[in-house]
Amino acid sequence: MADLTRADVAHLAGLARIDLSDAELDKMVGELAVILESVATVQQAPIADVEPMSHPMPLVNVTRPDVVRPSLTPDEALSGAPESEQQRFSVPRILDEE
Repeated sequence: MADLTRADVAHLAGLARIDLSDAELDKMVGELAVILESVATVQQAPIADVEPMSHPMPLVNVTRPDVVRPSLTPDEALSGAPESEQQRFSVPRILDEE
């Protein structure tokens, strides 16, 4: 892999629209080089026999079956409401018609 130069970092900072000082550019040369080396190391991992997956651990969705069960009637559900209209809770309007 080619060495990362200060000019490369300045070019990348320009593309990302990041204004870096001279000291920051010098510091980023070393930090980006370490990141690139780490990515290169990960790319060398033996993955030929590894199936792609969305998560490292198997996920199980915990749900219950959708079964109709006895519940409140609309009149029972609205029995404690101060006001109701057309089997719905009636609340004061907070927005204008505009």
